[in-house]
Amino acid sequence: MAAKYKDNSNCISSLKEQNTTHREENLRNLQRLDELTNRRNPVDSSQDDKEIGQVDSPKLFECDQCGKCFSTSGSLKNHQRIHNGEKPFECDRGGKCFNISGKLKNHQRIHSREKPFQCHQCHKCLNQKCNLKRHERIHSGEKPFVCKQCRKCFGQDEVLKRHKRTHSEDKPLECDQSDKRFSTSGSRKNHQCHKCFNQKCNLEQHARTHSGKKPFGCDQCGKSFNNKYNLQRHRRTHSGEKPFKCEQCGKCFSEKGNLKLHRRTHSGEKPFRCDCCGKRFNSTSYLKRHKRTHSGEKPFECNQCGKCFRQAGHLTTHKKKHSGEKPFECNQCGKCFLQTGDLKNHKRIHSGEKPFECDQCGKCFNQTGNLKRHRRRHLKQMSIKCEKPDDSYSVYELLCDVTEMKQAPL
Repeated sequence: MAAKYKDNSNCISSLKEQNTTHREENLRNLQRLDELTNRRNPVDSSQDDKEIGQVDSPKLFECDQCGKCFSTSGSLKNHQRIHNGEKPFECDRGGKCFNISGKLKNHQRIHSREKPFQCHQCHKCLNQKCNLKRHERIHSGEKPFVCKQCRKCFGQDEVLKRHKRTHSEDKPLECDQSDKRFSTSGSRKNHQCHKCFNQKCNLEQHARTHSGKKPFGCDQCGKSFNNKYNLQRHRRTHSGEKPFKCEQCGKCFSEKGNLKLHRRTHSGEKPFRCDCCGKRFNSTSYLKRHKRTHSGEKPFECNQCGKCFRQAGHLTTHKKKHSGEKPFECNQCGKCFLQTGDLKNHKRIHSGEKPFECDQCGKCFNQTGNLKRHRRRHLKQMSIKCEKPDDSYSVYELLCDVTEMKQAPL
């Protein structure tokens, strides 16, 4: 055995040094083996064999192209396929080829939808062990990959690699049509529309917005989507699944983003501020919608009558007027409505619920519109002298003054 390792040592030392890091690691392993072989006991060799077995396998097989070392000839053979481009393992369903049998096995789970690796905390199943390990860091908060320059931590090695380019300004990828260089394959491929992405999958998803390609189809209704995550969200509309639960009130949601938005109703957090009026919002979508009140922008146009709207939801509701569609039906009287809000207001007629109370006289109403009309009667009955030079008051300001007069001590 010692002679075998000695021959391997002579072989390694004869190779031209190509990678200092791998060579130093290799030499350290050999030194540890020499220490053990020097202490060999000829009477009881089994004990020595046991001691040798406890040492990490030495990396004695070196790649002659990049200098990387491996502990087995099979691992070296798999590695060499990266250099020669050989991919002998072919998928019998899609025809895709791989350089390692393990990668083919992982790929075949996409077709079979097999997910053998389950998270013990949330019971989510994944198709690869490495994906499970990455997923478990979401629960633990572990971020083992640290940037040596700024000490920022990351949960994935790939994210750390991309982050390092922000320090080095390294742009290893060159456009084949111009001299411009890029730091990621995504930014290079998206060179024509100038939008950049930090992940290749995000770029591929974005490219489908240009091509209109929607390769992910729902097996229940046939609707197609441009990425698998939208398909997953859509499938929950069929199953009714709501896996994201608020730990404070117990309310469940079908999407993680909706849960995050809901949590701000408990915390009162409104991190998004309008730079025109200073009003704050708990989501970027609400802020974007609000900004259209300042700009007057109405980007959603009806293709039948040309009427424009600030919100996509308003356009959707408007289109139902053309089609005559009223999808929301009262389960008590059978009356149908365009919007869920109209149905909700209608149901209060049956239940007798009147949740909107006047702060002046205590009268209650089943709709906010009825309460607003009622408040105007109080304003007409009271003469309020305006101290403003232009004698202009908004309805809100009048209501505030009425409230202050009512609460003032006599």
